[in-house]
Amino acid sequence: MNRTTANAPAGARQGRVTGARRRRRTVAGALVIAALIGGAYAAASAAAGPGPARPGRAGSGTPAPSRSSSPPREPVRLPVGTIGHYAVARERLTLTEHPGAGPRVLQTVVRYPVIPPRAAGAARLARGLFPLLVFAPGYLQCEGSYGSLLRTWASAGYVVAAVNFPVTSCLARGPESDLVNQPRDMAFVIRQMLGISGSRHGALAGLVDPAQIAVAGHSDGGDTVAALVGNTCCLDHKVAAAIVLAGGEWPAMRGTYFPAGTPPVLFVQGSADPINPPSASLQMYRADRGTRFYLNLYGASHLPPYEGSQPPEPTVARVTTEFLNRYVAGQSAAGAVMARAGNVPGMAQLVHGGRLPS
Repeated sequence: MNRTTANAPAGARQGRVTGARRRRRTVAGALVIAALIGGAYAAASAAAGPGPARPGRAGSGTPAPSRSSSPPREPVRLPVGTIGHYAVARERLTLTEHPGAGPRVLQTVVRYPVIPPRAAGAARLARGLFPLLVFAPGYLQCEGSYGSLLRTWASAGYVVAAVNFPVTSCLARGPESDLVNQPRDMAFVIRQMLGISGSRHGALAGLVDPAQIAVAGHSDGGDTVAALVGNTCCLDHKVAAAIVLAGGEWPAMRGTYFPAGTPPVLFVQGSADPINPPSASLQMYRADRGTRFYLNLYGASHLPPYEGSQPPEPTVARVTTEFLNRYVAGQSAAGAVMARAGNVPGMAQLVHGGRLPS
């Protein structure tokens, strides 16, 4: 969706689907690094991925375990789905793509599951495959603002790679119009994560299941994700499912939205969102003819349901995790759990298949 802030450059201001101009609030600063069991885990430097990928410098703190040996020849899928089952470590990557217009540097923070320490021992790497989830922040936002939600997904057994976009993040503060390039950025990060996982050394080696990939995004990041899975301009057929948090159809995208074959999508929307109105999410939900869900958050605004940990964020975290469990990890029982978690009197309603929220 086209959204602006009062201090964004003039070039960042565009009309959205309705032609109205809106203002975006900027969240200052990033959330504090997650407190893990037994101490804070920051990542050791990642092994260089194929092509232009190269690891960035890790933050301070106790290093995450190093995956120094080769991945197992026949890796197995490890248990996925229970929030809090794993401790969470972080790895910072600097990924550089080279499209025709010049290099785009994607600062990416990967949160991934590790086996919690026992007593005074150290955390251990989980030897096996986990699903991959690539996350897109909103306009003038950075991944740290979504730390609670990202940690929740990682603690349930997902490798979560969150991208700070090179033009529209809180670090760059460039024009919102660069959103048209962000679906390609997301596809590039997916390829790089698969390449890094396929390497022989490093904390992320042998960690990602290439058959289980999802994407999620908030606000302009939700627009990015919607284009990646639902617009003929930008489709990435490796993606098995998508989560669109307060997003919409971006008018400048060249293509047709929601062709046949769109993967399962969960649309999440606050009913009192002044930045991305419910009509924008409902437009996509109605247009999609595939497997789709709509989580209506009664009275919720634009940022709190996804940034922070106060209600209804725990409901969002639980419903999105169960959606991933069902449509990425393939757990059939997760559908019923998702339905129960998404229907909370006075707080949330989950509908599907074109049924409209009340």
